[in-house]
Amino acid sequence: MATIVVNGVRREVPSPGDTPLLYVLRNDLELSGPQFGCGMAQCGSCSVLLDGKEIRSCITPLSAASGKEVTTLEGLGARWAQQKGLPKAEAERTLHPVQQAWIEEQTPLCGFCQNGMMIKATELLERVATPTVAQIKEAFTTSGPSAHLCRCGSYTAIIEAVQHAATIMAKAR
Repeated sequence: MATIVVNGVRREVPSPGDTPLLYVLRNDLELSGPQFGCGMAQCGSCSVLLDGKEIRSCITPLSAASGKEVTTLEGLGARWAQQKGLPKAEAERTLHPVQQAWIEEQTPLCGFCQNGMMIKATELLERVATPTVAQIKEAFTTSGPSAHLCRCGSYTAIIEAVQHAATIMAKAR
């Protein structure tokens, strides 16, 4: 039995330590945000934050998450609420600015890659308050193990959503 902290909640999982974190998140914890895309860390659909850094959960063993904070798409709102010091009642109704921007901009086409895109955008915006288009493109293409891939080609909409999220975050400061 392994113990991990996912989206701020300590969870006991029956999986062995070498089980891919993605399988634990989806199968044991029934979180649907991280997607199985390629299984080789090549596409980014399975991305989660591990202590605030984007990782590919399809190749990360459960044991690597021990003692660290795992944040999935489902936990972004709570992460933002905690960063802003919001009361628990309000935190439960809060979207992360990245999620809010994705909705307002109507960013997804098929939506399959959007989990990874939002996770990467969150990591970027926590490091760089107002990233340039070049910084956004770099975050999605050359940082991390491989580029984030969008099968529908909604890259322009994703860049616009990241810029919108940065604006929302700036207003909240």
